[in-house]
Amino acid sequence: MTVVAFSGELAAMTKTFHHIGMPTDEKQPGESYVEETKVWVTRPENHPYRVEFLRFEADSPVTGPIRDLPHVAFRLDGDDADIHAALEGEDVIMEPFTAMYGLQVAFFMKDGAVFEYMQFREGAAEFSDLDE
Repeated sequence: MTVVAFSGELAAMTKTFHHIGMPTDEKQPGESYVEETKVWVTRPENHPYRVEFLRFEADSPVTGPIRDLPHVAFRLDGDDADIHAALEGEDVIMEPFTAMYGLQVAFFMKDGAVFEYMQFREGAAEFSDLDE
């Protein structure tokens, strides 16, 4: 599913569904550690329904809805993709940060749900693209 939004009068930014994030307390196969947020995550491209499992360390700085609720993530695409511009007017609950080299993410609330925007470095669209 692709959703198109406009940033400014002429510049287009595409938001493409990437995954659904599910918090869990159980260790998952193939987890990777995100030091910044002290969370173990799986790769949604390896799940048939594009689910990312998130297992938070007890001392993770992440609290509230991101830790407690599922989220829906969209990848920002296009020459004018800008995570800061995409967040304008949104109820941001976690400012943009570098989750891994080549990937910035941010979280916001809308209509009672948690959403994530992901901005990959040029040429990348999946976590596996960042391994190179």
